[in-house]
Amino acid sequence: MTENTQQTPASNPELPTQYAPAEVEGKLYERWVERGYFEADATSDKPPFTVVIPPPNVTGSLHLGHAFEHTLIDALTRRKRMQGYETLWQPGMDHAGIATQNVVERELAKEGKSRHDLGREAFIDRVWQWKGESGGQISGQMKRLGDGVAWSRERFTMDEGLSQAVQTIFKKLYDDELIYRAERIINWCPRCLTAISDIEVEYQDDDGELVSIRYGEGEDSIVVATTRAETMLGDTAVAVHPEDDRYKHLVGKEIELPLTGRRIPVVADEHVDPEFGTGAVKVTPAHDPNDFEIGQRHGLPSLAVMDEHAIITAHGPFQGLDRLEARSAIVGALRADGRIVAEKRPYVHSVGHCSRCKTTIEPRLSMQWWVKVGPLAKAAGDAVRDGQVKIHPQEMEKRYFDWVDNLHDWCISRQLWWGHRIPVWYGPDGEIVCVGPDEQPPSGEGWTQETDVLDTWFSSGLWPFSTLGWPEQTESLAKFYPNSVLVTGYDILFFWVARMMMFGLYAMDGTPPFHTIALHGMVRDQFGKKMSKSFGNAVNPLDWMDKYGSDALRFTLARGANPGVDVPIGEDWVQGSRNFANKIWNATRFALMNGATIEGELPDPSQMSATDRWILSKLNKTVAEVDAFYDDFQFSKLSEALFHFAWDEVFDWYVELSKTTFFAGGEQAKVSGRVLGEVLDVMLRLLHPVVPFVTETLWTTLTGRESVVIADWPKDSGFRDVAAEQEIELVQQVVTEVRRFRSDQGLQPGQKVPAELTLTGTALAPHEAAIRQLLRLQPAGDGFHATASLPVAGATVALDLSGTIDVEAERKRLTKDLDAAEKEKSQANAKLGNEAFLAKAPDNVVDKIRTRLAKADADIARITAQLANLPQN
Repeated sequence: MTENTQQTPASNPELPTQYAPAEVEGKLYERWVERGYFEADATSDKPPFTVVIPPPNVTGSLHLGHAFEHTLIDALTRRKRMQGYETLWQPGMDHAGIATQNVVERELAKEGKSRHDLGREAFIDRVWQWKGESGGQISGQMKRLGDGVAWSRERFTMDEGLSQAVQTIFKKLYDDELIYRAERIINWCPRCLTAISDIEVEYQDDDGELVSIRYGEGEDSIVVATTRAETMLGDTAVAVHPEDDRYKHLVGKEIELPLTGRRIPVVADEHVDPEFGTGAVKVTPAHDPNDFEIGQRHGLPSLAVMDEHAIITAHGPFQGLDRLEARSAIVGALRADGRIVAEKRPYVHSVGHCSRCKTTIEPRLSMQWWVKVGPLAKAAGDAVRDGQVKIHPQEMEKRYFDWVDNLHDWCISRQLWWGHRIPVWYGPDGEIVCVGPDEQPPSGEGWTQETDVLDTWFSSGLWPFSTLGWPEQTESLAKFYPNSVLVTGYDILFFWVARMMMFGLYAMDGTPPFHTIALHGMVRDQFGKKMSKSFGNAVNPLDWMDKYGSDALRFTLARGANPGVDVPIGEDWVQGSRNFANKIWNATRFALMNGATIEGELPDPSQMSATDRWILSKLNKTVAEVDAFYDDFQFSKLSEALFHFAWDEVFDWYVELSKTTFFAGGEQAKVSGRVLGEVLDVMLRLLHPVVPFVTETLWTTLTGRESVVIADWPKDSGFRDVAAEQEIELVQQVVTEVRRFRSDQGLQPGQKVPAELTLTGTALAPHEAAIRQLLRLQPAGDGFHATASLPVAGATVALDLSGTIDVEAERKRLTKDLDAAEKEKSQANAKLGNEAFLAKAPDNVVDKIRTRLAKADADIARITAQLANLPQN
């Protein structure tokens, strides 16, 4: 990496009159990459700081959620790089098995073909071809955002090295008897024809029907309710609670299952809630996960009555019907047979859908491969409990423990072609052989490899160490594992984070994959609503970056980022951040034109004005504050602190207070110019991690140095000047109070007014010129007549408003406002004095009236003072 050597600043640094993000962002990013600023050296003796990118799906594009997360990670890594760490932000993408296969299958469908027409090998070749053509979209968008990732290390979860890691850990888990094959209930998508993980199931409220069906006859009858009548063909029992007196006489007996002629037992099981519905439930072990567990406890058979397409296979009149067609037909047949006791339509209930194709999920009994998660999940829980891994914010720990402490075995097989094919071979006589990466698979007649592939989360669960070369013991693995922090959304705490914890602890000899898990919320629209194309409120972040610049989007996102809390965002807020970037630009440009410099040592405080010492004191406080917020992942608070320091204290106060000094010239102007240069230098470095592009342009212009990316992170020098802070606070009080008075009197901001300032005996005297400049106050000349006198901060400001306002018109306006305020006060007092009203009114209504009363009192005091200060006739 090129050293950030000291260069002499240009004698008259110039900036364009306006900041145009589109003209600088792309060029700056290319320069950063070309110079290798974002690369990481595993042989460096610097302390490591490692973050992995949560790998986006290769099928996707950058949405606001990505932009939000990437902004936070980039801010962390840019700061750590400036602090002297060997910083690795590991990039890459996930192969996204089911999503990618669906995309390519849709492309084939346009050609009138299916994957089966191509065959497995040709189809996989087609997917790789598609990945090569379309997979770079996200990389380009990341560059637009300014992501400082180590591009030379980019990985893909299907590349050769990661494939070796997948095969290695599968073999290790299999040999340790933590992977097994069994028939269990899984989430099945009849459209994608595969098992899918819990995270790939989206639940939504659907209109359905709830039908109550009578099983059996007479005293031996029992009523059950279901929203999936078609599954009754696979019922093998009815279950009741053991303590339910209504059904004790039936437990152990058999009753007839309608439409089938089969007789099924009534079993007692504590899973049944006797208070819900009739207190009896139908048991279909092959088509419901809870029923499967009941079936296992009572030795019930599991009868599958649907195939993988959700077509009825049970022999009889419903065979060959789609599940929804069969539902209607079966209810009709039960109604005709007098078996329907009650029907409720519509019946709104939560239904799982495939997140990829939106098809209703079908619970299905299927032979699949599983990970025995018990010991792995315990280790993942213990690592947080014993403090090896911190979860931030801490209140999210409960959600983590609720998950890992109750984790069920994980179905890892998927009936797809795109993905890591399970490294298991089946022999002609029932043999099962698991093959490691350096082993030869068995050959000979009758040997076949498992056709299923692994769940995408299996390979992404290895991400923190597989990307560093594991299972090889590489220099990168030794240097950069474990990761310093994982920054990710709380929504995948269970699915991705927990799996990385389990696999990292297992593969890396008990060393967790990261020290800290920093969880953030979801991006929502300005009204707090989830962003979705179906809601019409989804935003392409590129549109906002094109319109306002990448820095504006980044600052808006960071400014809303409270740990673990959802982030509302609206275009107005991005526009406001663009205005902030412009403010930084214009103020820095003004400062450079008026003597701001970093040349030479910072003058001794004794040579500085109180204004200079005040801003340096504030600067060092801001450095300390920003550092503390970064260490606590408080991006919103650090962004607010930087915003208010830059806009309020530097630009609105320090620059304005110093204008008279700069315009006067001389030695004091040189001192203040050096102080202002110091402030801008430090402020731009503090801002850089969040708004990298505008700060790079301004900082390099100010300093003449190579790049703020590799500049040193500011340190709190410890300089504080309480006296100077108190002195400038007095100045601010005077200016603020007089500005408020001017506004109340209807004076325009630039309108000049004759005034006498009595500052003798106060700390304000040295600031008279600045105060007059800020308040547009002219000297009191001949004929001066004080029509208003304002005592403030131990000083007196006397103003001559004669000829500046229409006193009578102003008195009439204020009198009218005073009457309105007094009427408001009278009405509020009347309501608050009415005991009958107070007894009936809700608390929030009473609180609003009290608030109105307080405002009316404040308005009366303010208007009365304004009337008193009006010039007298």
